[in-house]
Amino acid sequence: MGYDVHITRRDDWWNESGPEITEQEWQTVVAADPDLELAPSTPSEGQPPIWTAEMVTHPPEERFGTAIHWFSPTEISAKNPTDILIGKMQTVAQALGARVQGDDGEHYG
Repeated sequence: MGYDVHITRRDDWWNESGPEITEQEWQTVVAADPDLELAPSTPSEGQPPIWTAEMVTHPPEERFGTAIHWFSPTEISAKNPTDILIGKMQTVAQALGARVQGDDGEHYG
């Protein structure tokens, strides 16, 4: 189990309706950021791809927490992100007109 931090345009990341962040928007913002490298996953049958943005400038880290994952227009998150990655998430969120919110509803920045 871990703690997720999310990028969202919604009032709260868990809301089922509200503004979305498209796959194209995600790819465009990540491609423009020299700290991030975008890689798609191999989707399961009938499932959309998951786009992972690895923070390639992040110092070596033993634990999971140096990548941001786009799962769908309503789910962009990082599991157990470091403070450095949370800062990068704030930069990405700003470029997307979104904000960063933790699992418990707290907002960053």
